[in-house]
Amino acid sequence: MDPSSSYPIRYSFSQTFDVPAKQAFRWCVDYKADDWKRMGKNGMRKIRRLNEDTLILTDTVVTDGQSVTKRRLVRLNSNRLAWTNTHVDGPNKHSQFWYQIVPLGRNRSRLDFTGLQVNYAKRRPSASKVAALARKIRKEDSGVWVLLAKEMSKDHHQP
Repeated sequence: MDPSSSYPIRYSFSQTFDVPAKQAFRWCVDYKADDWKRMGKNGMRKIRRLNEDTLILTDTVVTDGQSVTKRRLVRLNSNRLAWTNTHVDGPNKHSQFWYQIVPLGRNRSRLDFTGLQVNYAKRRPSASKVAALARKIRKEDSGVWVLLAKEMSKDHHQP
């Protein structure tokens, strides 16, 4: 990909969990084949563990009848309750996403998320179009984490 044809989209959000921080971290990085279903999407995930803190995720997601496959390098930092997710191929190659779980007392925690998405186009859109796209992506991604927070809570509070 020609770097001159790329442009960055930056966005961030936070999501609270009614789960202790260490448990929230373990739940978030316990990747499974049915993760896309939990996110309310039609997709498949293959997980390849390279070592205790490095994984390759191969995700195929169907949106509006279109199938898109992305490979992601995930690096875990359990000491900081943090991880990164870097797209190694796919439509947003070289994008990077940072996640960190922050304790909020004994039984609550918060995910702080930062997205640094790389988009490719023949011409860079105007600043206002990039800002609108950032708002749209932020809304979509934070909406997924609202669903995941509910799933996490259900899993955590099961007898």
